[in-house]
Amino acid sequence: MQFALLVKSHANARYAQSLQKLAALECECLLYALNVKANVAFESLAGAPFLTLETDSLDDDSWVYLSRHSAVALAAVREGEWLRPFPLNKRPYVQPDLSQVLKYKGKTNADFTAMMLHCARSASAFALSPEPLIVLDPVCGRGTSLFCALEEGDNAVGVDLDDKAIREADTYLEHYLQYHRYKHSREERSLTLHGGGALRERGYTLSGDAESYKRGDTLSLRLICGNAACADEIAGKEGCHLIVGDLPYGVQHAPKENGGISSLSALLQGMLPACRKTLKPGGAIALSFNTYTLHRKTLEQEMSNAGLTPLTEPPFNDFSHWVEQAVNRDMVIAVKA
Repeated sequence: MQFALLVKSHANARYAQSLQKLAALECECLLYALNVKANVAFESLAGAPFLTLETDSLDDDSWVYLSRHSAVALAAVREGEWLRPFPLNKRPYVQPDLSQVLKYKGKTNADFTAMMLHCARSASAFALSPEPLIVLDPVCGRGTSLFCALEEGDNAVGVDLDDKAIREADTYLEHYLQYHRYKHSREERSLTLHGGGALRERGYTLSGDAESYKRGDTLSLRLICGNAACADEIAGKEGCHLIVGDLPYGVQHAPKENGGISSLSALLQGMLPACRKTLKPGGAIALSFNTYTLHRKTLEQEMSNAGLTPLTEPPFNDFSHWVEQAVNRDMVIAVKA
């Protein structure tokens, strides 16, 4: 059976130029998790962009998983010269605009962030888990990755040194949940660190409706202003299944330490050991970066030094794509054995 997946148009013209490559890679990662062998191609059908793949191995559960694809707008079975449409099985926990509405300079493309989540999940031992996962972003900024995790039906933990960014993410989420009438609660608490000191945490518990909330069918989101090197303490004993983060590009934003700019390598050397500690066995970490300020081999080596295993074979070995004059983005995915 041959499937044809319509690739949606994208408002960001720069990102749209990279969609052909990235959409095919995401599809291959999802199929990797399903252990399905299929050749993925990019074709223009009646002037519209489609991903095509041929396989007889897609049962209903596999189709639900493949429907996660961040760039697919419509699915069809290809029968000769005809396409027979059938529904995608996307089941967003919250409205899919949660990660899109908040705009600010330097924001990571929300569709790319969703792709990162899907690819990291596909590389992990928890790809097909029916239960909500815990997603950690140790450099969360204003929370795009956290909001994408909620859309996927997962719990989220965000850490960032920028208190202003954390406050803006908090304010936005509170207003969004109130406006859309999601049943939720918000609380502030103090998180004590083992070495002394405490961090301020803003926590949310939410559900789609009151009955689900009463049953305890809820998701959680935590926002903490703190250092990524403390990610294991912040995540707590429960740890996390996935770690997804967009590293500073070294253009508008750079890692800061003692009032000055430190190297990305220093950031990684402080952050990655804590990430490995909090990541559950079989979990995966995906970090995107600017190839002009950080080399893929350097990031892979830092991950290896921290005790993680970078994935260097297809489809995980090359997500590079042009973003703007000073940014060419790539992503490395590693797993915890």
